[in-house]
Amino acid sequence: MSKSFGDMPKEEFKKYGHALIDWIADYLDNIETYPVLPDTKPGDIKSTLPQTAPQLSEDLKNIFSDVDKIILPGVTHWQHPNFMAYFNSSASGPGIFGEILSAAFNTNGMVWKSNPASAELEETVLNWFKKMIGLPEEFFGVVYDTASVSTLHGIAAAREYSGLNIRAKGMNGIPKLILYCTEHAHSSIEKAVITLGIGMENIHRIPVDENFSMIPAKLEKAISEDRAKGYVPFCVVATIGTTSSTAIDPVDEIADICEREKIWFHLDAAYAGVTAILPEMKKYFKGFERADSFVVNPHKWLFVPIDFSILYTRKPDVLKKAFSLVPEYLKTAEDNTAINYMDYGIQLGRRFRALKFWFVLRYFGVEGLQERLRGHLQLAQQFSEWIDKHEMFERLAPVYFGTICFRAKPNGITDENKLNELNEKLLNTVNSTGKVFLVHTKLNGKFTIRLVVSGLRTEEKHVMLAWEIIRGELAKLCK
Repeated sequence: MSKSFGDMPKEEFKKYGHALIDWIADYLDNIETYPVLPDTKPGDIKSTLPQTAPQLSEDLKNIFSDVDKIILPGVTHWQHPNFMAYFNSSASGPGIFGEILSAAFNTNGMVWKSNPASAELEETVLNWFKKMIGLPEEFFGVVYDTASVSTLHGIAAAREYSGLNIRAKGMNGIPKLILYCTEHAHSSIEKAVITLGIGMENIHRIPVDENFSMIPAKLEKAISEDRAKGYVPFCVVATIGTTSSTAIDPVDEIADICEREKIWFHLDAAYAGVTAILPEMKKYFKGFERADSFVVNPHKWLFVPIDFSILYTRKPDVLKKAFSLVPEYLKTAEDNTAINYMDYGIQLGRRFRALKFWFVLRYFGVEGLQERLRGHLQLAQQFSEWIDKHEMFERLAPVYFGTICFRAKPNGITDENKLNELNEKLLNTVNSTGKVFLVHTKLNGKFTIRLVVSGLRTEEKHVMLAWEIIRGELAKLCK
């Protein structure tokens, strides 16, 4: 058949499909042979690519060859067991299968009728996970791509909950809407208030304690002062596992205040939320069922390929009221009996994301996932102990989950600027080895190195290697 019409021929698809699966299997098996960070500079990749698209069909053999020659050398390997930066998102084999199958079906689950399997599988797996982490039955779940988008929807629901009818009238002429969070809340909060027209100056930052957790009394005081000015406090955002230090805000006390003040309570547990499947970690989630909206990302630490973020809310009617808009061409006979997920967000087109989560949950099972999370938590505690016992390092935040915040502090160096310079150099030299990848934050003005243990393939030997490299590079810098 001519390539001018139709898709790739079946036999060609099978041939290269098998080759691609073999390539992926070998890539994952040999992942440690690659440097975690590529030795490349801005512009290196695009300089090797043509400036225009090909006029004629190219052989897949050549395309695959260019993956090896051009793409692979410029990849930062998130699947690498020594990728310990950010919050690692490692994809498992079953998750990859689910992703491939989703692409093959290529459905758009905007309404139930446009893909009943997508709608009902999403509802089912989110109910499974809701039970796994201990949320009450009343919570309704929706899958979005990232926590930033989940949070945007949670804050939009909060704006709708304010009762100011902004959906119809817009933001003109309304009192100032005030959102409360700490300086350690994720930057997606700021992006959400920008997008929703609330304005960054209407984010009020609540002070934190020595562990970087929100101080409830300060929140209560801020709300009272803002009401006295005629402002409208409409949303409080708390976090279980902040991005910089994985701090835990006092959820129960914040929930008390929100209930008294009738303010929407949004809870961000994008990173740490998956650990609620462990009975021993429930202590960090006390009161989380009182949130009006709750974000958790299985793609961050539950081995689901990126992207897969969940927003749970116990007020789905408010979320639906904020976003539901049904043109005539999308109305169906099943609208009153089925869930149309397009009603719960800005997106109309919706990928079949539930498939990959279904594959992961079924392949590993709850116990298998629990075992892997426990292993990561144990490794994090082990690394934390090494830091605490070493005279040339200090830990800068509590270790609740899989993230350790620390810095080098050699004897004799007390100037904070010099310590910041030293630790920035240390981070850069560690990363330049290509054997491990870490990133930094700043806590109380201190340049802080973060090491995150959450990769599916990360074992004790990899954490030990990271510690060896860190100590070795510090020794070179201190000569």
